Amino acid sequence: MQHRSTTCLELICVIVDAGCASRVLTISRELGVTGGTIFYGSGTARSRLLDFLELSSVRREIVLMAAREEVAKEVLDTLGKKLNLHKKYHGIAFTMPIRAMYGSVSCRVPEDEEGEEETMTHSAIYTIVDKGKAEAVIEAAAKAGARGGTIINARGSGIHETERLFHMEIEPEKEIALIVAKNENLDPIIESIRKELALDEPGNGILFVQDVKRTYGLR
Repeated sequence: MQHRSTTCLELICVIVDAGCASRVLTISRELGVTGGTIFYGSGTARSRLLDFLELSSVRREIVLMAAREEVAKEVLDTLGKKLNLHKKYHGIAFTMPIRAMYGSVSCRVPEDEEGEEETMTHSAIYTIVDKGKAEAVIEAAAKAGARGGTIINARGSGIHETERLFHMEIEPEKEIALIVAKNENLDPIIESIRKELALDEPGNGILFVQDVKRTYGLR
């Protein structure tokens, strides 16, 4: 499966140990990022699934930031070096193309501007379910070849304008399971989650997929 991007604005996602998010934001601001959102979450409970993120603790901080493509690339490269993301247990970072953004003065997608087409090799799978069911999502994905994921609490704390980056309201009793997978494994993973969580039945959850452009820390 191949996905192509023609946008020039990117979403930067960085997943690190608890207590490291502030440094991520500090480094990113020095490179021109105006703000970001910190979400609090956890890794999968079973150690056999923790290999995906290769982090030493279960508690996680997820930082989301929006920036133009050239800034996002510099931020990802710099974070990769300064946070040693090439080493085990130091975290992961990746970017995703943004096709539209509203509500932010400093980050906008030009309506008439297109970037160079680029083939994507990975995708991020987001599954929103009732609290307590996110681990079942991770386990269903593991049955289809995923190496684990991150469970994100429903509410995070926002900084500056991009605190509404997702443009969606998630109720406190919900959880988000985030899984990054190669596109060649995407369909089996999605099908396993749909079947195990009965997502086709009303009220059981929502699943959506985004392209992943660049990655650091994935093995």
